[in-house]
Amino acid sequence: MKEDSLSNRAYTELRKKILSNQLTSGTRLKEDEWSKKLDANRMAIREALTRLLGEQLIVQGEKGGFFVKTLTIEDSHKIRELREILEVGALRLLIQKVEEPQIEELERICADFTSMVERGYFGGACEADVKFHETIIEAAGNEKLVDLYKASNIPLFHQKLGKTQTHMDDYELTDQEHREIVAGIKTRDVKRAEEALMKHLIRGEVASMDLA
Repeated sequence: MKEDSLSNRAYTELRKKILSNQLTSGTRLKEDEWSKKLDANRMAIREALTRLLGEQLIVQGEKGGFFVKTLTIEDSHKIRELREILEVGALRLLIQKVEEPQIEELERICADFTSMVERGYFGGACEADVKFHETIIEAAGNEKLVDLYKASNIPLFHQKLGKTQTHMDDYELTDQEHREIVAGIKTRDVKRAEEALMKHLIRGEVASMDLA
């Protein structure tokens, strides 16, 4: 495989794991370790890490090395505000022209999320969570909005993965909130969908502060 292809694959995989919080705040990203995990040479991993550094998803340590950026309370608040602006706007556009296949796709993602949690695949559940929000943005039908959302590198608010009661409660609430958002979209009820989304984002911000 070509060097640029290996680098892009490594970048895509690491970015996905950071945004879905499978790689949590403060985690060190070692070139040799990820070279083995992703079956890529160290140069490709270094290039991927350099891209992630430029996008401010990771930082360099004082003594060297790359680490997943730690979110502050202020970061969490700003992320919630940004998600609110972009996702509520997307929701309004989507409800004006939503079609059955889009609703079915969102319902399928909800089912995937539920299944992943039930089987203990929390990393997969977080990826389904990211996919749910990205699908709402994409279904709005505005390419500029999609580009802006992806360029913003918006992470989930989950800070830890694991089968503790606190985390299980979070997953269950996320599942309920996602399904309520879909119910609002399905019935073309903008107010219901918006309220469910806002509740979801605010709860996520509060939860991330508790875990900071």
